[in-house]
Amino acid sequence: MPFAWMISTSLKTLPETMIFPPEWIPRDPVWSNFAQAWNTGPFLQYAVNSLIVSVGILLLQMLTIIPAAYAFARCKFAGSRLLFGLVMVTLMIPSQLIFLPVYLELSAFGLLDTHLGLILPFASSAFGIFLLRQGFMQVPEELLEAARLDLASEWSIIARIMVPLAKPVLVTFALFSFIAHWNDYFWPLVMTTSETARTLPLGIAKIREVEGVATWNILMAGNLILVAPILLVFVVSQRQIIRAFVYNGVK
Repeated sequence: MPFAWMISTSLKTLPETMIFPPEWIPRDPVWSNFAQAWNTGPFLQYAVNSLIVSVGILLLQMLTIIPAAYAFARCKFAGSRLLFGLVMVTLMIPSQLIFLPVYLELSAFGLLDTHLGLILPFASSAFGIFLLRQGFMQVPEELLEAARLDLASEWSIIARIMVPLAKPVLVTFALFSFIAHWNDYFWPLVMTTSETARTLPLGIAKIREVEGVATWNILMAGNLILVAPILLVFVVSQRQIIRAFVYNGVK
């Protein structure tokens, strides 16, 4: 219903958005609303920035959560339970609570208003480690022992056995991560001061500043531009998401 209402409003004239009771189907669809929303600022730059930040964060997270999850799931070492508990504790700390020390640290390194400054604070994910650890724990130990008998290294086991078997879980986490950081408004607002590093959510917020009034049709057109890539990613990966929540037998 919210998506349908967003699409409907994005194709209306401003007076049509004020009609009560509201009408679902626009009388004369106004496709120029999308062009008007796009031209309120450098939206192409915003979109490129969002893509760089979201994909950059996701790649770094994959590099950190996969070995961490494997270590917690399959390696026995002193203090593993304590360390995993500390990882889980970080899920309870909201980012707004720690943004000031992180901001000051990045400022000291000259990373304010840069893509790297938007990416580095999210280089790992406690939720990703937890989710992937649970997936790795479903893999039978016999498979790993057979690989070790064939003289496979731990990195080879991760790359050739664990990651392929946990692919649905990885795709699900990737979708969650991409959506969260594509839609993130708070951190880019804090970290950026120029158009060269700002992302799409800030661009959408700017529409109201440019127009000066509540032009809901233009705002909804901008929001539709914002969510379109997310919907596309979801459609492409929905089969893997379903598999992540269904028991997978090992052939």
